[in-house]
Amino acid sequence: MNPQWRRFAPLGLYLALIAALVSIGLYVVQRQMSLALQISLGLIVVGLALYALLDPDHVRRLLTGRQARYGSNALILTLAFIGIIVMFNYLVYANPKTWDLTEDKQFTLAPETVNTLNSLSEEVTAQAFFSSRYPRDTAEELLKRFEQNSAGKFSYEFIDPDENPLAAEQAKITQDGTIVLSMGGSQQPVRGASEQELTSGLVRLMNPTAKTVYFLTGHGEYNPEDTGDQSYSIVKRTLESKNYTVKVLNLLAENKIPEEAATVIIAGPRQPLNQAEVDLLKQYLQTGGAVIAMLEPLPVTQFGEAPDPLADYFSSDWGIDLGKDIIFDLNSQQTYAPFAAAYGRHAITESIQNITSQFPTARSVRASASAGAGASLVELVMTSAQSWAETTLEGIADGTSNIQFDDGQDIPGPVPLAVAAENLENKARLAVYGDSDFAMDLNFPAYANGDLMINTVDWAVGQENLISLTPKDQTSRMLVPPQQTIMNLIFLGTVIILPSLALLGGIIVFVKRRRRG
Repeated sequence: MNPQWRRFAPLGLYLALIAALVSIGLYVVQRQMSLALQISLGLIVVGLALYALLDPDHVRRLLTGRQARYGSNALILTLAFIGIIVMFNYLVYANPKTWDLTEDKQFTLAPETVNTLNSLSEEVTAQAFFSSRYPRDTAEELLKRFEQNSAGKFSYEFIDPDENPLAAEQAKITQDGTIVLSMGGSQQPVRGASEQELTSGLVRLMNPTAKTVYFLTGHGEYNPEDTGDQSYSIVKRTLESKNYTVKVLNLLAENKIPEEAATVIIAGPRQPLNQAEVDLLKQYLQTGGAVIAMLEPLPVTQFGEAPDPLADYFSSDWGIDLGKDIIFDLNSQQTYAPFAAAYGRHAITESIQNITSQFPTARSVRASASAGAGASLVELVMTSAQSWAETTLEGIADGTSNIQFDDGQDIPGPVPLAVAAENLENKARLAVYGDSDFAMDLNFPAYANGDLMINTVDWAVGQENLISLTPKDQTSRMLVPPQQTIMNLIFLGTVIILPSLALLGGIIVFVKRRRRG
């Protein structure tokens, strides 16, 4: 080889280095074996070959000299280091452990979801029908968390409806991204890969027979068909997610309670029920029915001095006394909205013992000694000792009353404001609250208000197994990532270019020092 050509040998190394950097950049940005990438890889080989052809003596010294011996030691240490990294990754992969450091634990299943999974009586299989056009990462991560928390009772598989149209037809799939939950011979489709929807689907799967809940209307009650803060639309939506059917009932017009009624809810009537309506409710309870009555204090209703046959029936037949009073609580910033300071031991309140609830404008509801041996009564909610039931109602509605506790006249706290009763003979169930505002849309999400309302319905219809399984809405946060090309360029700049520049600088310094001797 002409010695003058040897001085051009480093150009081959420079060409190989530049081609290597370009190859890495092209792959990071394009993520495919494009023609440009293939040419760059070819130039790496060409550059190294040119260096070997132009300076073969130097290549020979590199392979046989002292540097080669030192290089072999470095190679052994490098292989040992890589072996340690591989072993460490294998141990981590074989023993997975995750930590959720987000503020609202958005990557941790809610306690209600875990309770639902623990309550599964049979194995559940989830078939996720996702085509290649539909993103599946979020669904797969969620299903994996369900599987990890199910003690082996939950499994899943992904099916591409385009590749397996027969399975999609058998599952009656009409929409891409549908998840079909199967338990025994029952199936429940879920549209939308969210924890809320999957948990609701499991609850419906565990409760295949839909029960009908009727809300009484005709007296100014809260109507589940309405919308807005002053409605019961969240109550309706939550009940429907647990496989209840929600309907309204006007006894004044229909003069009967449908046989399918699992419970009748009386949510804050502004005018009293008449005796005929109360007689229908009485007959319904005598046949083992269930009623939930939420009755507001008289100053916030239009009862006036009119008789209240419903309250009289509760007192005479069930031993539940509704006070003609309104509760004030000094522990509350709004003294007319008392907090629950304690709960009675009951299936309704068992899961919320450590969470308070709040009741805007409430009256006392007490279990009296006249209940008799035929019924079991439990006072569900007690206010604090710093509260009382004000019995002087004049001027409260218009704000002209001087609110203060009068010893010997008012009822000192703790004051009960809810009672649950069960007839031990015919198994009829009755829950009476001295407030209805606590479950309207504005207050439903506060504290344990929503759980208390839904738990009461579950207990009333005899489905205690669904208590505490009410799926919760997760806090939604959205991050809009840059386009994939931008992400690839960021990766290229921070992970490839900057370290490569540092490496190149080191090589240049090394070469210059060698030339200086």
